[in-house]
Amino acid sequence: MAIKKKPRTPRAQKITTILLLLASSALLIYTFRPRPQIPRVPYSFFLLKVKAGEVESVGVAENLLRFKLKPDEQYPQGVVLSTLPVEDLELPERLEKEGIQVGFVATRPPKNNGLLTILSWVVPALVMVGGLQYLRSRDAKAEKGSLAFGKSKAKVYIEGESEKITFSDVAGVEEAKIELQEIVEFLKNPTRFQEIGARIPKGVLLVGPPGTGKTLLAKAVAGEAGVSFFSISASEFVELFVGTGAARVRDLFDQAKKKAPCIIFIDELDAIGKSRSGGGGFQSGSNSEQEQTLNQLLTEMDGFGVGDATVIVLAATNRPEALDAALLRPGRFDRQVLVDRPDLAGRLKILEVYAKKVKLGADINLKDIATQTPGFAGADLANLVNEAALLAARNQRTEVAQEDFKEAIERVIAGLEKKSRVLNPQEKKVVAYHEVGHALVGALMPGGEKVAKISIVPRGMDALGYTLSLPTEDRFLLNEVELRDRIVALLGGRAAEEVVFEIVTTGASDDLQRATGLADRMVTMYGMSKVLGPLAYSKAQGNSFLGNAGGNIRRVVSEKTAEAIDNEVKGLVETGYEQALAILRHNRDLLDAIARQLLETEVIEGEELQTLLNRVQPVP
Repeated sequence: MAIKKKPRTPRAQKITTILLLLASSALLIYTFRPRPQIPRVPYSFFLLKVKAGEVESVGVAENLLRFKLKPDEQYPQGVVLSTLPVEDLELPERLEKEGIQVGFVATRPPKNNGLLTILSWVVPALVMVGGLQYLRSRDAKAEKGSLAFGKSKAKVYIEGESEKITFSDVAGVEEAKIELQEIVEFLKNPTRFQEIGARIPKGVLLVGPPGTGKTLLAKAVAGEAGVSFFSISASEFVELFVGTGAARVRDLFDQAKKKAPCIIFIDELDAIGKSRSGGGGFQSGSNSEQEQTLNQLLTEMDGFGVGDATVIVLAATNRPEALDAALLRPGRFDRQVLVDRPDLAGRLKILEVYAKKVKLGADINLKDIATQTPGFAGADLANLVNEAALLAARNQRTEVAQEDFKEAIERVIAGLEKKSRVLNPQEKKVVAYHEVGHALVGALMPGGEKVAKISIVPRGMDALGYTLSLPTEDRFLLNEVELRDRIVALLGGRAAEEVVFEIVTTGASDDLQRATGLADRMVTMYGMSKVLGPLAYSKAQGNSFLGNAGGNIRRVVSEKTAEAIDNEVKGLVETGYEQALAILRHNRDLLDAIARQLLETEVIEGEELQTLLNRVQPVP
């Protein structure tokens, strides 16, 4: 029977490493130890000793004279000294006349030390071998380490060895789950598709805004199908060394084929999949690491088919417009699944999933919370539930109350309260009238949202006060009248300052920007101008998933058209401002009453606020 060699323990490896380091240190110390130096004297001193007959022998080197004095009472063994030679043709005759022995010596005489020679060859080799062995053992233990540049860094979730995630754990993306159910059926029973001759897509691209659950949805596909799941970020393919990314792509697909059927999930695909056609990514024809990695990914996705190992590639991105066309062609990522922000029903289901993880009070109404959070993605709702739980714990409560969720929503929308930011009485009065102006005008405008709260407590970075308006339902289309009403509501704060103080402040800068931007889009993008007609003079820059941070791109127009656009935008804003002024002047008594109450309480909300706003009278 063969005897298995007992593996070396980490302690034995440490001891071996320490011994090698000690041996190397001893060799270095012995080799470079300080040696005694021969004293050097002037040449005249050497000649005096020769004439006095006190020199026993002389050794001649290349640039040195070494001589030994005869023994005396003070130095029984004699003394060896050295001096720099000078051109003296009479020196040999003088030394011969005095009977002094003359010979030749090396500057550094060789030392015949066999042990030192052996150590100088053996110890460095042992150190190198030991270091390489240590790195190999560590890499073998970790499966990817300092020497494994080309090894894949994907995390592997094997069925039965990790927590199983199914479609029941993913809420708010019902259409995407229906689309991916076909992938699950193929992984469970591929022969049913193959007998008909159907070909399942090799790659499925999940696109959508950040935080909508693309990664969780990919894990749910693997959990439903009961197969292994390889998860990696596209940025982990690219390293400093050229060719590393391509090697890691090859290694990832090799591992996946061994565990087939399985799913490969590549997050943030645009990190390596940017378009190669100049402008959208790296330049065409370049020899960059990203391009090599992309080419290898394209090759690998062509390298397996229905008859080969069942490997399906799922990928996620927020920037589908930046991807290379070769990735999106049929046969690769030929199917795109939109994972969008959830609607009201989806938000309610997501809240129900995350609410199970916290203790809820009896007054919790998740439907009201879902109604008040339009545009929130799954990650935002998860953060909202966590913020509410933290607030409940901070207030020494054992259950999360509805007021905790209200405060959490305000934190997410407006930021943290800044009670330490103290305003002087005049500024506080201006802020109060500004916010009440927003509330009064917004309550009267049919296109405005429901005003839920007025506060003059500073929040976030710049907000000295805020008017919280919450929608009563999800809206996807707005008509021209509703957009005009929103402009009027945005200008209500500025109008209140002019009505009460007959002077305006810098507090309305954000309102003016939003109102002007909305009016500009009405004219240049939505075609809501009778003067310019139903034409689009600009388009949004960027994509809808990451926001329109780049603004709008205005196409080239004539000076006359540009002047007409400016006049139309100015007309919309000025008309809205005059309408806001008329509303506030007509309700001046109510404006003063609510402002005085707000200065006393700092916050007005709920039924009290609705009772006051119901007294607003429209302009005859």
